[in-house]
Amino acid sequence: MIELGVNIDHVATVRQARRTYEPDPVVAAALAEQGGADGITFHLREDRRHIQDRDVEVLIKTVTVKTNLELACDEATIDIACRHRPTWALLVPEGRQEVTTEGGLDVTGGRDRVERSVKRLKDAGILVSLFLDPEAPQIEAAAELGVDAVELHTGPYANTTGPERDAQLQRLAAAGQQIRTAGMRLHAGHGLNYVNVRPVAALPEMVELNIGHAIVSRAVMVGMREAVAEMRRILDLIRAV
Repeated sequence: MIELGVNIDHVATVRQARRTYEPDPVVAAALAEQGGADGITFHLREDRRHIQDRDVEVLIKTVTVKTNLELACDEATIDIACRHRPTWALLVPEGRQEVTTEGGLDVTGGRDRVERSVKRLKDAGILVSLFLDPEAPQIEAAAELGVDAVELHTGPYANTTGPERDAQLQRLAAAGQQIRTAGMRLHAGHGLNYVNVRPVAALPEMVELNIGHAIVSRAVMVGMREAVAEMRRILDLIRAV
């Protein structure tokens, strides 16, 4: 079965638009679990634009499935992760002007900083994954650092159509093979929705998909539990055929 991680950041985005207490991402996480989520993903950004420190603390205490904390290689944020100890830590790049994460982490260009972050997290007993573009040198560097998983950046695939999308899917497939050969778990995420998720889910030995915006958008219409259940049914069919 492909594991479904539900990213609840955009529930917090709506809350922060009014700087109030609702909608509460903690409640959204509970409903996502009821809908079939295997994990809850949330990104504590340095600028705190959506998820807040309180959210991290309460989510890790209350979520009964695995927790996946996205964070940059920032010492203060790493401190928070080591203190609260989510199941997984996903290291991602951050840019203050970006709307959302726009590319994979540059491990080869910032190896010392990434390596320090990985070591601190693993010393705290946290499983570590890296959010990477499907590029062989980046994946090779991740393997050398001994991380537990690589989450492939699927944004370029999600944002294209036709032959270009097919080419991007082939890039993901090749990167996935490299990740599996290196003994790391294969995860993927970014821009996946109810229409484009199937080919990515069908990649050999795909273990986990992390999906947020599409599910939260659907939840506005049908509710969080049903939105997650709909995605769960799609993924369950992948292995059934």
